[in-house]
Amino acid sequence: MNSKIIVDNLNFYYGNMKVLNSIDISFYENSITALIGPSGCGKTSFLRILNRLNDTVSNVKVEGNIVLDGTDIYKDMDPITLRKKVGMVFQKPNPFPMSIYDNVAYGPRVHGIKKKNELNEIVERSLKSAFLWDEVKDRLNKSALSLSGGQQQRLCIARALAVEPEVILMDEPTSALDPIATSKIEDLITTLKENYTVIIVTHSMQQAARISDYTAFFLLGKLVEHEKTKYIFESPRDKRTKDYITGMFG
Repeated sequence: MNSKIIVDNLNFYYGNMKVLNSIDISFYENSITALIGPSGCGKTSFLRILNRLNDTVSNVKVEGNIVLDGTDIYKDMDPITLRKKVGMVFQKPNPFPMSIYDNVAYGPRVHGIKKKNELNEIVERSLKSAFLWDEVKDRLNKSALSLSGGQQQRLCIARALAVEPEVILMDEPTSALDPIATSKIEDLITTLKENYTVIIVTHSMQQAARISDYTAFFLLGKLVEHEKTKYIFESPRDKRTKDYITGMFG
């Protein structure tokens, strides 16, 4: 497998508090990696570091190297370029208060695409990729806020796909959704790895086991174990991993 992102000796601080400690991990092309671990262990902070969302937070410090396709994302890449390559989907669906069409067209417009026929193609392709086109194709001019929660989350995924990223980060994308909507999002995520590298934070052990190729277990700001999901769940090397996935704590 080719490494898409290589993280080397990453330390992360909020003020004087060390949140992440000496993280080394690689994420592979066309794969899904689940980040698991109890609340407060650093998963979401780590995810946000991967597309520099913490840049806007004062009093934080990042040490170490994060390399995307051979380029260090903190030393040699500006945030706008990075966020075109690395998309983000949040825990709570956050569509913009505008039409379904304009939500998906927003990113391409920011990056200079203005022709209507080009935007139409991008909107249709992105909504189809997010399994949403058939449900909304006749009401593209309606407010995105009129969609159900599950549809809103798929719209946010379509919005991320519209700028043609290479990596998609997801922070507990189904935690606010019912089981049927969750199942649709999981089906969608498993198809995305054909074209993207997907990194997902999840609190659900079942979800990690169902959809991921690799699983990384975080505890108290450290990466305890990172291996193919099958091995993490069937024969973890570290007792702490075993205790967590069997429900002994967390």
